[in-house]
Amino acid sequence: MSQSVNWSMGVVLMAAVAGAFWAGQTAGEEKVIGDIAKGERVYELRTYYCLPGRLEALHKRFKDHTLKLFEKHGMKNEMYWTPTDPKQKDHVLIYVVSHDSAIAAKKSWDAFRTDPDWHKARDASEKDGKIVEKVESVYMTATEFSPKR
Repeated sequence: MSQSVNWSMGVVLMAAVAGAFWAGQTAGEEKVIGDIAKGERVYELRTYYCLPGRLEALHKRFKDHTLKLFEKHGMKNEMYWTPTDPKQKDHVLIYVVSHDSAIAAKKSWDAFRTDPDWHKARDASEKDGKIVEKVESVYMTATEFSPKR
């Protein structure tokens, strides 16, 4: 596939989901996943915006539960970051997970969202109040010039 086609696909994908919120499901997810080539590895960039003072609770939930549950449901944990920008560092978590394919991504999220262990972990972590204000999700595919991992 040419670089210009890859670039165009990336721009379309990012535009399609850049403002999506996740409150149990990512808005527009099925449309975006349907546009990705069958069988192509899919990377998902997710940005969580926490309510004031709740980032540490989110970190704990990810460390103690979420990463294991993602793996259980076929998602590969790639990398997790917090911004260095002073305006974001105390309330934003950014991460990338990957999926074997677009179809696998949908199946993984559907299974994760209905997993009783996820519900238990989420509810326990929110006993002192809601943690996440909003989530943005962008599905991506690697360019032909990306380094192989």
